[in-house]
Amino acid sequence: MTSKTNLQWAVLTAALVASFQVAAEPAIVYDMGGKFDKSFNEAAYNGMERWKKETGKQYLEFEVSNESQREQAIRRMAEKGASPIIAMSFSQASAIEKIAKEFPKLQFAIIDDVVKLPNVQSVVFKEQEGSFLVGALAAMASKTGKVGFVGGMDIPLIRKFQCGYEQGAKYANPKAEVFGNMTGTTGAAWNDPARGGELAKSQFSKGADVVFAAAGGTGMGVYQAAKDNGKLAIGVDSNQNHLQPGTMLTSMLKRVDVAVYEVSKKFTPGMSSLGLKEDGVGYAVDKNNEKLITADMKKKVEAAKADIISGKIKVADYMAANACKY
Repeated sequence: MTSKTNLQWAVLTAALVASFQVAAEPAIVYDMGGKFDKSFNEAAYNGMERWKKETGKQYLEFEVSNESQREQAIRRMAEKGASPIIAMSFSQASAIEKIAKEFPKLQFAIIDDVVKLPNVQSVVFKEQEGSFLVGALAAMASKTGKVGFVGGMDIPLIRKFQCGYEQGAKYANPKAEVFGNMTGTTGAAWNDPARGGELAKSQFSKGADVVFAAAGGTGMGVYQAAKDNGKLAIGVDSNQNHLQPGTMLTSMLKRVDVAVYEVSKKFTPGMSSLGLKEDGVGYAVDKNNEKLITADMKKKVEAAKADIISGKIKVADYMAANACKY
């Protein structure tokens, strides 16, 4: 074992030991990008904090900074008897499956993937449905008929966002042109705002005037580039409208906070899929963007939302249907 590996192990162990000084019931392992990424991980943190406030109890937490830490952190929490142990992101599925088998009396949960074990709760989302709505808003707000998408890590999950976004844009404007770029192929793609800004500016140069970022912390660079260039941006996961008021057209809500809160409150083994009908996804309108969304735009997008819920509009899922293949 190299000295660098020894140091990483020592840091991980110290952080976990410090966490375990406080008696806790549930535990959460955030994924790459950091707890305060203003997006996916932070939504999960907000869900845990809600549980903490309501119960008056503590919880364990750990922020993953490299891939080798995922299994180590989950195992240490299991050894301390934390339950349920909530793993954020599909990237932790293999670790959850392995450790849940080793600790059958403990409860585990995975967000954004499915692990079929009797002591695991899996929560996935219909990202394509929420993305459809913001895609429709993007096309209606666009003056050029060209909109963009900047994804984080190039994985099927993020392609679901892109696929839904394209469908929504073409629903609102059949002639809409949609540009798409992914930031990278490793976990670093979730926290590269400089690259996000470059990709957004490239799309602006092609005529796009609204760009949707589904890229974790990388999205911060997209939003800044939109502000600097007088364009519009769309946030993701959490309500990010406040980050650049007047620039953020809306945010595609993915209620990770609700999922984490509900798992902490009441563990239910099995799989649940949350879409518009379950209020698991949606879009945000508040004081920061209400002037950007006209009454007509809202009327049309709400009609589309109702049609999706009723089944009149069927939004193709990139991961399940032969649609939006890149």
